[in-house]
Amino acid sequence: MGPTACGKSKFAINLRSYLPIELISVDSALIYRDMNIGTSKPNDSDLLKHPHHLLNIKDPIESYSVAEFQKDVLKIIIKIIQSGKIPCLVGGTMFYYQALLYGLSALPKSNQKIREHILHIVKNKDCLHKQLKLIDPISAVRIHHNDIQRLLRALEVFFITGKTITELTQNNSYILPYTVLQFALMPPSKEWLYKQINFRLDQMLFTGFQKEVELLFYRGDLHIKLQSIRCIGYRQMWQYLEYKISHQEMVYEIIRSTRKLAKHQLTWLKKWKNIYILDNQNFDLSIKKFLNIFNKKIIKCYS
Repeated sequence: MGPTACGKSKFAINLRSYLPIELISVDSALIYRDMNIGTSKPNDSDLLKHPHHLLNIKDPIESYSVAEFQKDVLKIIIKIIQSGKIPCLVGGTMFYYQALLYGLSALPKSNQKIREHILHIVKNKDCLHKQLKLIDPISAVRIHHNDIQRLLRALEVFFITGKTITELTQNNSYILPYTVLQFALMPPSKEWLYKQINFRLDQMLFTGFQKEVELLFYRGDLHIKLQSIRCIGYRQMWQYLEYKISHQEMVYEIIRSTRKLAKHQLTWLKKWKNIYILDNQNFDLSIKKFLNIFNKKIIKCYS
């Protein structure tokens, strides 16, 4: 695990020199085909040598839920273990990890009319968070006040069932039947991470990010409300191509949104249980630390 732009994929690829692992992507943007530059997807050469499960599994017009991820990843984990290898999950979509580790409760399907009703009576995102705090204070602590989709979902569940997500998830009997080791690759500071985010965007723009989005834009069947186009970078570039914002505003909004994502990921990781922290500034040292912990835990499991 780790925040965006901290080198998770590179670290996981390096681990393949030491352990018989297969890589599973845990990233809600990398699932989409034809979205490579803006998602910092590993290049074709790296993927040829180091295949990743759950990459390029959906067309941008399709959606993909956390429930689908949970179902898919459990099947992949079984196949990898049966082949005598070790599943190594790598990515920064924290809600996916949570679903795998702790399961999903039997929540009702989304209801667009109820969502529209909630948006009608609650005028802005700050009010959404305040409303959730009154109904379900535990979820309000867990869900960031800018995470509109999850705020709406939590309120929607309450409107449909009369029960909070917290109440419904407490009845979850899901157990993941595997020993799990959790590691987070962490940056030395927020300032370092923000500089890396700026540098990565410069590289994306230089290597043809705009052209990549233009190909999606001119397909004719995609729009900004789709799950894929709402991904950070694609949404802002889409608005630029629609002449709704300037190039300067587009760059600013991508950086601002990516920093928000990184901050949110770091907040999740600070609260995460049973996690080992690795230094992303020294891969060699961090790999040694990783292998040392891994070997000790494996010996303990089989002793």
